[in-house]
Amino acid sequence: MSDLEFFLLLLASISVPLVILNLIKRKQSGLNLPPGNTGWPFLGETIGYLKPYSATSIGDFMEQHISRFGEIYKSNLFGEPTIVSADSGLNRFILQNEGKLFECSYPRSIGGILGKWSMLVLVGDMHRDMRTISLNFLSHGRLRTHLLREVVKHTLLVLSSWKENCTFSAQDEAKKFTFNLMAKHIMSLDPGKPETEQLKKEYVTFMKGVVSAPLNFPGTAYRKALQSRSTILKFIELKMEERIHKMRGGGLENMEDDDLLGWVLKHSNLSTEQILDLVLSLLFAGHETSSVAIALAIYFLEGCPNAVQQLREEHLEISRAKKQSGELELSWEDYKKMEFTQCVISETLRLGNVVRFLHRKALKDVRYKVLPVIAAVHLDPSLFDQPQHFNPWRWQNDGNRGNSSSWSTATNQNFMPFGGGPRLCAGSELAKLEMAVFIHHLVLNYNWELVDKDEAFAFPFVDFPKGLPIKVRHHNFT
Repeated sequence: MSDLEFFLLLLASISVPLVILNLIKRKQSGLNLPPGNTGWPFLGETIGYLKPYSATSIGDFMEQHISRFGEIYKSNLFGEPTIVSADSGLNRFILQNEGKLFECSYPRSIGGILGKWSMLVLVGDMHRDMRTISLNFLSHGRLRTHLLREVVKHTLLVLSSWKENCTFSAQDEAKKFTFNLMAKHIMSLDPGKPETEQLKKEYVTFMKGVVSAPLNFPGTAYRKALQSRSTILKFIELKMEERIHKMRGGGLENMEDDDLLGWVLKHSNLSTEQILDLVLSLLFAGHETSSVAIALAIYFLEGCPNAVQQLREEHLEISRAKKQSGELELSWEDYKKMEFTQCVISETLRLGNVVRFLHRKALKDVRYKVLPVIAAVHLDPSLFDQPQHFNPWRWQNDGNRGNSSSWSTATNQNFMPFGGGPRLCAGSELAKLEMAVFIHHLVLNYNWELVDKDEAFAFPFVDFPKGLPIKVRHHNFT
């Protein structure tokens, strides 16, 4: 029996005594709530909501509920009464009123494994302070002067290891790229070194627990993840002690910009526990979502040769211009020329929906959890023409390839891959930079094809069941 199956059986066994209490509460409730179905007591409709489905759809559960109740309906998910919103206007309103009418409210199990000081679960002033630290370190200037060079370096490191006509997991390669980049970026860990590889091993175990049922029993993925969390935090703390020792000896005067850990120690008053949770949460956020997005781009592009050809033409023009000027490294100006690449990135994020929904709690009138489903907006046919179709040209301003003249207005309002409002993802610009640079070197040096049929599924996290197996042929298009 899997962890999830055991968890659901356990929930069912303890929910039966709550039936009468739940019915009494429903009769007493005079709240003005949308229609819906709250399902079983305590369990609610969580089982149906979390059933895996294609990531390029909203799943049978959402389709049936929207068809029956409309785009805003009530349910009971993750053990709490919930208002589910597939409405773009309400979702924007929720995100823009963060801290006023709504606040972040993730299940306790998430806070238990990421830490109480994780940016994902923090609210109010503490979240603002943590986010400010992240934004200062991920500033526009730092992206231009330091991070671009690191992204190029780690991209080439992964791509150079690809062997001709060998089958490998594109998803694993994307994870290797983003993990190595974040490990270097956060703690100056070099790829391939024993300590980096050991940290990566512990992190894989940790990630399996983040997306598992929160059962803290021996042998469960959640328990193993908590153990890995402890190991990872001890590793980070050891690195902190080394930095503090160097700082006291004056050896870190010129190193404050080298990585996040050094920057935080130099420029913040956070406690040890707060720094540990911040580093862990940024390693989680910066690695997992970006790697999934890159794997999705490889998957979508494999099925759209016209997009690959246009990408290749765009990047060939950049590469040839650099050769003529005698420059070797990609510059920020080169990155800004990747206009069609940005269309591909936007379309990948819209159709793939790496972050599918958010957890919020209403603060006024009634304390109800609110679940803005971003994926439902991105896949709404009234907002996006043929939403299940990978069409990067829809993001071009000239309205070609069947786009409407009002397209740019619609996309500004309804495209929310990085959330919005005060909790807009602090690493959004870095994520787009990673994707663009990876695509640049990919299309200029390789042709690739899927070896086995695979597609992205939402579990509810996005994943490729078979790891997206591909085979590449090296081809220097420059």
